[in-house]
Amino acid sequence: MNYTAEEIMQYCAEEDVKFIRLAFCDAFGAQKNISIMPSELRRAFEQGIGFDASAVKGFANEARSDLLLFPDPDTLSVLPWRPEHGRVVRMFCSIKEPGGRSFECDTRSLLIKAIAAAKAEGLEFSFGSELEFYLFKQDENGIPTSIPYDRAGYMDIAPDDKGENIRREICLTLEQMGITPESSHHEEGPGQNEIDFRYADALKAADDAMAFRTVVKTVANANGLYADFSPKPLNDQPGSGYHINLSVKDDKNHILLPSVIAGILEHIRDITVFLNPTEQSYKRLGKNKAPKYISWSSENRSQLVRIPAAEGEYRRAELRSPDPTANPYLAFTLLIYAGLYGCRNGLFLPPVSDTDLFSAGSDITEKLMRLPDSLAEARAYALSSSFVADHLPRRMIEIYCK
Repeated sequence: MNYTAEEIMQYCAEEDVKFIRLAFCDAFGAQKNISIMPSELRRAFEQGIGFDASAVKGFANEARSDLLLFPDPDTLSVLPWRPEHGRVVRMFCSIKEPGGRSFECDTRSLLIKAIAAAKAEGLEFSFGSELEFYLFKQDENGIPTSIPYDRAGYMDIAPDDKGENIRREICLTLEQMGITPESSHHEEGPGQNEIDFRYADALKAADDAMAFRTVVKTVANANGLYADFSPKPLNDQPGSGYHINLSVKDDKNHILLPSVIAGILEHIRDITVFLNPTEQSYKRLGKNKAPKYISWSSENRSQLVRIPAAEGEYRRAELRSPDPTANPYLAFTLLIYAGLYGCRNGLFLPPVSDTDLFSAGSDITEKLMRLPDSLAEARAYALSSSFVADHLPRRMIEIYCK
């Protein structure tokens, strides 16, 4: 969709839109927004809407706290859970400093820059998200508990799977917002669910992942539940992953997965802190199908990267280490640059690993490099990485590493 600012303003006038949410996220991917009235739309498009950046995690200090939001008209979406009369719509925004320069910690703008870098080399990346989450009961005061909504297991059905109707409502809401779910099911953990998206261009895929978390939390809360996207909410149960599917083609429609995967494998330790940014993230890795070693395979779910069984346009690689606390804009940015590195340098994949690494002996695993074991180790890799320094602002690196 290619809407103009004028078309957005006309739509809001004709469709009884009363509030426009200007959405953005902090450095860690937590969504924020400010609501404006339709009368302020023209100013938003032309001059931006100011906000106090000093109150947003990682953005600014009180001495330089003014930043401006500029809505992207292509991201207009009605929020279906709000009233039909006096509608509420949402647009994602770019963040700029007074004077017009892009704000260096605006991760959406960093992704747009990475997409442009790939396009300059004739390459186009696509991404698909697989996000897992837990549903927990709330107490009588609406406070989340650690009691799972059900005790079902992998791909169970109702009545054991109580999340079936919740996932249905989530998927229907997403469709109303122009987001295409591909599949949904109960995951292995009690109260754990997964919804997968059809692949899309990098920017839309990241926008959709941001919107998804908002929809899930909204629908869950409306049903008296709490949606938990943390990587390891229950110590004795499987963690939640954010499996990222990616593909790339050049302007001759060639599939370039091998070199892209090789580039990601080479730089994965450098970028792990941005894919797994919390202490809890490292309690998940190495357990319950979450990878520990830097390896790849076809179909094998104990590997860091697997090539799912698919043909033609559905052929892609699945990166299994990220978790839902990752900022999708930042994750996709770094994966694009790592993939470009692999393509530019004509990298070849290391030998395939078709072993179940969760049960493999030390004679096999000691030959493989491993992912960082802790947040401190992941930070150390990022701080010493010339690759990360080349592609992220120093300030962003410090936000994650210091």
